[in-house]
Amino acid sequence: MTDPVADIIGDYPAFAAQQRDRLRTLGIDTSSYELSHLAYRVPDWDQYVQVRTLLERHAVVNRENVWNGRPISLIVPAEPLEVLDGKAVPLIELIPPVHQRTYKMGLEHLGIVVGDDFDAFIEAHKPVLTGQEFQGPDSTPDPVYILFKDFTNVKFYRLSLRASVELLEGPFVDGFHHVDDWVPQRLVTATGPNPLPR
Repeated sequence: MTDPVADIIGDYPAFAAQQRDRLRTLGIDTSSYELSHLAYRVPDWDQYVQVRTLLERHAVVNRENVWNGRPISLIVPAEPLEVLDGKAVPLIELIPPVHQRTYKMGLEHLGIVVGDDFDAFIEAHKPVLTGQEFQGPDSTPDPVYILFKDFTNVKFYRLSLRASVELLEGPFVDGFHHVDDWVPQRLVTATGPNPLPR
């Protein structure tokens, strides 16, 4: 039986297993944690629209907002994706790039929900954590993450990405909603204005 989502984003079960195995070598056992999401990054806006359209054929709802200067779509599959011997991935985060640093295109990170033990988790694993993302003054997740040499990540959250977004902005609205009238922008960096890739 074919997996239409894997046909779009690649072998996500193998990606999740790879990230789990990497964490094990760092002394982090994630077997008791739920999964938040998989993130898939595309190199340009046109591919973002194409992948979003394809994924929405196999989804029930989405939420798309502008964050950090570009739309990001949170897509809820019609059936949760199954990885790691039966764990459910309930959300796909689709991200077009802003080239402020090097990003891994394709499957980029796995989000894991640590829950109420989040602070203790940080304290226990501080030596192997790469850092923490601060996502704004009202952000709840502020995930900690581990960046691997291939520029993929694992991000650890107190709440799932969906729960965090809904806490701040309310529940997902039925159907598919896209940011209207957004066009790729120019990104000003130390080397001057650079157009985002189309």
